[in-house]
Amino acid sequence: MSVYAAVFLVLVAVWCYAGRFFVTRPVIAKALARRGHILLPLVLITIGLLILIQGGAFGL
Repeated sequence: MSVYAAVFLVLVAVWCYAGRFFVTRPVIAKALARRGHILLPLVLITIGLLILIQGGAFGL
C-alpha cells in the first residue's frame, strides 16, 4: 500500500509541475485563458469515458 501511495504522490507532483510549466508560457497561458473553460470539461469527459469503456462498464 505504501508503494501505491508513494507512486500516487510522485505522479501528482509531476502533474503539478507540468501544469505550472505550461501556464507560465505566455502563448499557452493565453490559449488556456481563452478556451480553457471549454477544453477542460471535454478532456475530463473523454478520460472518464475511456475509463468506463476499458473497464467494461457498458458491456461492449
